[in-house]
Amino acid sequence: MGVRLRERWGGQPLWARWALAVYLIGFLEGSCVHLSDLVRGGIHAYASFPEVSFQAFFVSLAALDPLVVVLVVLVRREGIWLASGVMVLDVSANWIGSRQWLRDDPAELLRPVGLLPITLFGLFVVASLVPLHRTTAVATVPPA
Repeated sequence: MGVRLRERWGGQPLWARWALAVYLIGFLEGSCVHLSDLVRGGIHAYASFPEVSFQAFFVSLAALDPLVVVLVVLVRREGIWLASGVMVLDVSANWIGSRQWLRDDPAELLRPVGLLPITLFGLFVVASLVPLHRTTAVATVPPA
């Protein structure tokens, strides 16, 4: 497994390895944040969001973020697609759910773990979807 994994990572161009490393950093950080939120607040950790669907989504990120990490470590195309889907939903839910806080305090946008870093990371993930999908397609073809 280790040799194949090394081959899959080594078979990627340098830019793709860096992009995948950024995915790993971002989703590992997200995993830690969501897991620690659940440890501290339990199932109601996101009760500050009035929409139950958003609360459920943020709780589900405690499982989805680590799943993205595993799939990206394995250089799986599914991980790239899942990462993009998760980030589109995450950024959307954060912006919609934070609209009242932003109205009351626009500086909320600039918090270190606020909307700006989440949005920038989400844009990076979505912008890199197609190029990473193409380059990992080459790595998923079994050797002849």
